[in-house]
Amino acid sequence: MVRLRDLAELVRAPAALSVPGDVIAGAAAGRALGPGTAGLACSSVCLYWAGMAANDWADRDLDAAERPERPIPSGRVRPGEALAVAAGLTAAGLAVAGLTGGRRALAIAAPLAAAVWTYDLAAKNTRAGPLLMAVCRGLDVLLGATSTPAPAPPGRSPTIPARAPAPPVGSLAPPGRSLVGALPAALTIAAHTYLLTELSRAETTGTTPARPATTLAATLALATTVAVPPASGPAQGALAGWYAVQFGSSQARAVAEPSAARVRDAVAAGIVSLPALQGALAARSGAPRAGVVLAALVPLARRLARKVSPT
Repeated sequence: MVRLRDLAELVRAPAALSVPGDVIAGAAAGRALGPGTAGLACSSVCLYWAGMAANDWADRDLDAAERPERPIPSGRVRPGEALAVAAGLTAAGLAVAGLTGGRRALAIAAPLAAAVWTYDLAAKNTRAGPLLMAVCRGLDVLLGATSTPAPAPPGRSPTIPARAPAPPVGSLAPPGRSLVGALPAALTIAAHTYLLTELSRAETTGTTPARPATTLAATLALATTVAVPPASGPAQGALAGWYAVQFGSSQARAVAEPSAARVRDAVAAGIVSLPALQGALAARSGAPRAGVVLAALVPLARRLARKVSPT
C-alpha cells in the first residue's frame, strides 16, 4: 500500500496551493464568485494532482536516470499505482466539476483534463510543450468563470455595478460574458505558465544565462501589466510587486549561476509565488480581500516546499 507521504510526493501536494487561485481569479474577473467557486477549486486541484501523477508515470524511465529519488524509480510507488491515481483523480475532478457547475463547467473541465493528459503523454518534450501547459492553466482560470455567482444584496439590481470602476464581485453576468471577462486573467496566468515551463526544461541539465534572463525580463513585464491597469486599490500593485520579487529574485540568481540546482530553485519559486499573481488579478477585478487571502498562501507553500518538492 502506498504511504501517504509517497502519495503526496507523487502528486506534488504542496504545489496544489497554486491551483485554487486560478479558479478564484477567473471567477472574480468573470463576476462569478459564489458558492460554487469552492467546488470548482476542488475540481481544479484534483485535475492538477492527476496531471502530476500521470507525468511521473509517463516519465518513469527518464526519471530512473535523471530523478531517481522520485517515488516511481525509487520503488516507493509502482507504475500501475501511479496510473490508477492519475485516472481516479481525473474522474474525481470531472465529477466534481459537473456536480458543481453542470454542463458549463464540464465544457471547460473536459478539455482541460484532455490537455493535461496530452501534455504528459505526448507534448511535454516537444516544442509545443510549454504552449500546451499554458493552455491548461488558462483553461483552469476560465473554469472559475463557469461558477454561479452569489446573489446581489437585497435592493440592488444585479446588473448595475455597486461602484466604479470594478463591478461588484457578486453581481450577475451572462454566461458568455463571464468567460469573456475572465479572458485577460486567463491569458496572464497562461503567460506565467509558459515562462515557468520553458524555464523548467533546464532543471535537470542547467542552461546558459540567456534562458533565465529572458524569463526574468518577461516576468517583470507581466507583473507590470497586472499592476498598472485598471487601478483598483493598493492591493493590486502590492501583490503584483510581491510576485515579481518572489519569482524574479530566484531567476536573477539563476542568471548569475545557471546550474540545474539554481534553475530548479527558480522553478519552485515560480510555482509557490503564483498565488501572489492570482491575488493581484483578483484585486484588479474588485476582490481585494480574496486577493490578499490568496497571496497569504505563498509563505505556507514555501514552507511546505521544503518538505515535499513542488517540481
